[in-house]
Amino acid sequence: MLAGGGLAWDLYSKSSAFHDLGYPAGQSAWAREFFGGWVTLRFYTSMNEGALWGLGQGYAWLFAALSLVAIAGILYWLFAKGAACSLWLTIALALIMAGTLGNLYDRLGWHGCIDPRTGESWYAVRDFLAFTFDRWSLLQFEFERWTWPIFNFADVFLVTGTIMLFVQAFAPEPKEAQASDASQPETRPDAG
Repeated sequence: MLAGGGLAWDLYSKSSAFHDLGYPAGQSAWAREFFGGWVTLRFYTSMNEGALWGLGQGYAWLFAALSLVAIAGILYWLFAKGAACSLWLTIALALIMAGTLGNLYDRLGWHGCIDPRTGESWYAVRDFLAFTFDRWSLLQFEFERWTWPIFNFADVFLVTGTIMLFVQAFAPEPKEAQASDASQPETRPDAG
């Protein structure tokens, strides 16, 4: 349910932003400032033919194939390896699944956007969330504006799920699991 809800929100938000602002003109019609103007969020449409932070431009087919592998791996991990028994892992993998499916939908060109260069379906991820930050430059002794790479909610889900997996990997094992492991008799191979 979480993966489906995340996928629905990602596709709805992309569709709304691109319907209102168009593509790939990079238009911005909505902006909000936070923390006294130090942080600005605006909607800015962009097509990303690569992966996170624009890496691997032009390899949408490769990232689509890797997405299919990731989906199969998540399903295997959840149901064959028993990760579904852990609420934390289930949520983390559901978020990763939602993000993977949302960006896969775009990479397959199912969004209906047409590449103006080729006149064919655009096999690229629709991004629209743009943050800028004011920061102090030690070299220039003044504030400068720094722009975070444009992203979408699928990216938010992927990064959040990955952080949760990272936290899980370094979390101490629960005491109940340690106690049950200690109570199991040690098995030794027969000497004969």
